[in-house]
Amino acid sequence: MWPVWRGVWRIVRDDSVSRFWHRGKGAGLGFAAAAIVAIMRGQTVKEHKVINRIVFSVFGLLLAGSALAVSLTEGQRAAIEERIKPVGVICLEGDSSCAAIPAATVGVARSGEDVYNAACMACHSTGAAGAPVYGDVAGWSDRIAKGMAVLHDAGVNGVAGTGMIAKGGCMNCSDDEVIAAVDYMVEGSQ
Repeated sequence: MWPVWRGVWRIVRDDSVSRFWHRGKGAGLGFAAAAIVAIMRGQTVKEHKVINRIVFSVFGLLLAGSALAVSLTEGQRAAIEERIKPVGVICLEGDSSCAAIPAATVGVARSGEDVYNAACMACHSTGAAGAPVYGDVAGWSDRIAKGMAVLHDAGVNGVAGTGMIAKGGCMNCSDDEVIAAVDYMVEGSQ
């Protein structure tokens, strides 16, 4: 063990040996010897040949890595495109460049009961935020006395200062669907 460390120490200590190896006369170990000597002395490697070899090695690795990225199969490309595609597409009514028809214009209008079960039930079945409970005749009587136009307006536009927001929070409901839901609640609460 001692002779090995003694030999390494001689390489570190003796500049003539490191210069000899760097010139390539030491069995082609110039690059390795210069790097070992510089590292063991705690110095930076100032030899341009060493720096150039390191830079070109890194550049070659990057080039090889980019070549691997280019050689994807069509299945791999499709999988990547599927993962990074946008979540949705904005399509305005009347825009002919859209591939799909907006969901709001598709299908038949929902019934008042369907809208009630989807949006209104959360508050009107428990009385949350002061909402009149469905089926409570006393709770609805004052509101019904104001007239159906006022109730329809409250359903579509909300009531300021209360928990009733526009359309009861059902922003994908049409005005007619909300009016049908109000009619459904009034019929069940008389």
